[in-house]
Amino acid sequence: METTDARILRGAAIPTLLAGAVALAAGGLLAGAQGAVGAALGTVVVLLFFGISILAVSYSARVSPQLLMPVAMFTYLVKVFAMLGLIALLRDASWMHGRTFGFTVLGCTAVWLAFEIRVFVKTKMLYVEPVSGADKGSR
Repeated sequence: METTDARILRGAAIPTLLAGAVALAAGGLLAGAQGAVGAALGTVVVLLFFGISILAVSYSARVSPQLLMPVAMFTYLVKVFAMLGLIALLRDASWMHGRTFGFTVLGCTAVWLAFEIRVFVKTKMLYVEPVSGADKGSR
């Protein structure tokens, strides 16, 4: 994994974990044990979904830059269908509070995206490869 990707992953995952801890406490206070379970599951879902995307895109960028966009689109499509399946599977779950799960997923997603953008904007990345001294003489 590139250092930039690792920095983005850390920069988004840590605040999301903190937001998930807040949601866990709020869910536990407002909806009891079922609320805490819903908040914990929502946090794990967000961390897994976004973490897998960053890992897949990072790996594909190392293998072939041409694979970057198809892999990103494929992981997005897989996540959409996985989330639909998860919602259908958990629709009637009596062991967790569904609204707490939903609000936690929404809140943690917002936190992840905000901090991922923040880290990306603050990271200085070269978008053009600098020409080395040896390459200058061959032109």
